[in-house]
Amino acid sequence: MINVLALPVTEESQVGEARRIAVALAAEVGFNETDRGKVAIAIAEAAKNVVKHAREGEILLQTVQTAAGYSIQIVALDRGPGMANVGQCLRDGFSTAGTLGTGLGAIQRLSSFFDIHSVPKLGTALLMRLSPTQNRAEASENSNYLEFGVVRLPKVGEQICGDSWATQNHLNKNLILVADGLGYGVLAEEASQEAVRVFGENAKLGPKAILEKAHAALKNTRGAAAAIAQIDRTQKTICFAGVGNITAVVFTDNQTRSMVSYNGTVGHMMRKVAEFVYPWSSHSLLIMHSDGLAAQWDLNRYPGLAARHPALIAAVLYRDFKRTRDDMTVVVAKFNS
Repeated sequence: MINVLALPVTEESQVGEARRIAVALAAEVGFNETDRGKVAIAIAEAAKNVVKHAREGEILLQTVQTAAGYSIQIVALDRGPGMANVGQCLRDGFSTAGTLGTGLGAIQRLSSFFDIHSVPKLGTALLMRLSPTQNRAEASENSNYLEFGVVRLPKVGEQICGDSWATQNHLNKNLILVADGLGYGVLAEEASQEAVRVFGENAKLGPKAILEKAHAALKNTRGAAAAIAQIDRTQKTICFAGVGNITAVVFTDNQTRSMVSYNGTVGHMMRKVAEFVYPWSSHSLLIMHSDGLAAQWDLNRYPGLAARHPALIAAVLYRDFKRTRDDMTVVVAKFNS
């Protein structure tokens, strides 16, 4: 999965630019001319909806790699009036802007995966994945225990993101890492990527032991805040260890439980690291993020959002709680139903 491209959409002229970038990205990952045309239509319709209905809008664009190949993922975000009845708005012929009312329906038909969340007065988040025609059947078969949604972006004005994330499967366990290199830019990225390397080489160990190995490996870098969550599918638990300012939360049945990290910097000053164990179920969400996302969010403010795809959850949190003065990564994981 590449970094997210965040494309502002506040005026009609930006619709064409979003379409051009999306089509070029599709070409890079092997979409043929017909499938690139579908990407062009979908992103143009989504961007036009943002311009028509919203005060603020943005498109998040990225590629997603599966066993079947690459898909293009598009998330359209706005702070517009929202939809009181999403089902009605998806029907062809319904419009609140005097148009033919076929935009959302067309997007849904073109997508290999489609999801939407909207709250009146808060705005709408629209997720679409488009796969090459030959990959659609395979792409719909996902045997992974967890599905992920990730938004990872550099500080405004920077090209390189100093945050990193990674996931590993080992036996009946899923491990997820989020690392935030100190500062921003190339040196921050080097620190967080070193944490990813250590994490990948030591997935058989627990979170505490991996962080201890990372502490030794990062001594010649700027250092990083880092946290690891290990979901045990057999025991139905999540084991967590963190050092520094990485927020990690388990959300189950409308209840939020924050997981404990210790102060410090991996690679420089790590006086204490310990593991904590929390309950995990097929109804749980794991949310981890760097301090580029404000921690004051509350999923209960967004009716129905916890049931949506993790990519929508991550995007809505980004839309409403991002901090532009720092790199930002938010990872959402949930049971693949």
